[in-house]
Amino acid sequence: MPRYLPKPHTVRQAALASLAVIALRPPRRGGTRVAIGSFAAGWIGGDLAPQLLALGATDTALSAARRRVSPLGLALAGVAAAGFAVNARRASSSHGPLDSALSETLGAPPGERLPLDVRRLARPFRMTEPGVEVIRDVRYADSDSSRARLDIYRPAGADLTNAPVLFQIHGGAWTIGSKEQQGLLLMNRMAAQGWVCVAINYRLAPQHRWPAQIVDVKRALAWVHDNIASYGGNPDYVITTGGSAGGHLAALAALTPGYAPFQPGFESGDTRVQGCVPLYGVYDVAGDDGDVYTTAVRDGLWTQKIMPRGVTRDDFREASPINHVTEDSPDFFVLHGALDTLVSIRQANAFVERLRAVSQRTVSYVEMPGAQHAFDVFGGIRAHRAVAAMERWLQWHHTQHTAPVAG
Repeated sequence: MPRYLPKPHTVRQAALASLAVIALRPPRRGGTRVAIGSFAAGWIGGDLAPQLLALGATDTALSAARRRVSPLGLALAGVAAAGFAVNARRASSSHGPLDSALSETLGAPPGERLPLDVRRLARPFRMTEPGVEVIRDVRYADSDSSRARLDIYRPAGADLTNAPVLFQIHGGAWTIGSKEQQGLLLMNRMAAQGWVCVAINYRLAPQHRWPAQIVDVKRALAWVHDNIASYGGNPDYVITTGGSAGGHLAALAALTPGYAPFQPGFESGDTRVQGCVPLYGVYDVAGDDGDVYTTAVRDGLWTQKIMPRGVTRDDFREASPINHVTEDSPDFFVLHGALDTLVSIRQANAFVERLRAVSQRTVSYVEMPGAQHAFDVFGGIRAHRAVAAMERWLQWHHTQHTAPVAG
């Protein structure tokens, strides 16, 4: 007998339904491969939910018009549509936790819930803003490395003086990635608001072992302090930001100004910053908390690809932002996805708890409902909500920093 082959529409809807369901309830057990698979499916299914909902509905309508649907295909289409609708609603609901966290920390009334621009959602991969220029591949160090480059985003044609500076560090498990790939929504948004934004590359493992990554971040920060005024920026007001590995490096740099082991050969370089906005970052690579996610990152990725041979537990602790928190630590706004399967939300919880117990500065923290890792990369609902909140925090922070002291 001939084998039954499902209709193409059924296959497509099965794939869409899988993305929608995994985004709602990502599998968390089964090791690294399951975690990566859960992230990939949940990331796409959650952060592109409205776009995939429209795609699935269009596919079903066209297939039905051609009489190329089956009862199973229609059922799967219903599951996919319902799942994407829930994911989209959950992404939109992130405004609530974001607003509550900022209103409490900033001591301000709730921010206005701005309507989402449908045209932006229809183009989730377009990150640019009108009136923003980008100066590419500025060298920040005398080095043979082609990675010692940075890009500068700023308002086109503006005569800037002492503009606030946002310093973006890309992620990619310390082994991949580039300055052109991450933080684009936020940098373009802030540059359009008059900020100077700097996105850097740094040397990658395993070719370059730790601490090459944080050393490069520090070199770039020192370059900003020495040179950003030539581009209209204020070297005395710099905020670090980044996601994942970039969140780790942004936090570590913010917590270790002038720390000699991370500034070999430029120990006197100025690497101070006034605040940090890390997203879904890694804050403990030593595994002192005993958490299975933390120890898996330490014993897998960090031991095998990041750290040089012969390191001790103290070397891992030195590389962990959570171990550098002091009462003089700068202000933080920490964001993490509640359903992150690559970096456990326990990392963020522990880091924020440490900051609030020790630091004398403000600490804002948001667990993004329904969010996976890398929730700000696509221009979806959740990304635009997060970027609006980060813009609010950054503008508030800059106002606080530049306000004249009473008396």
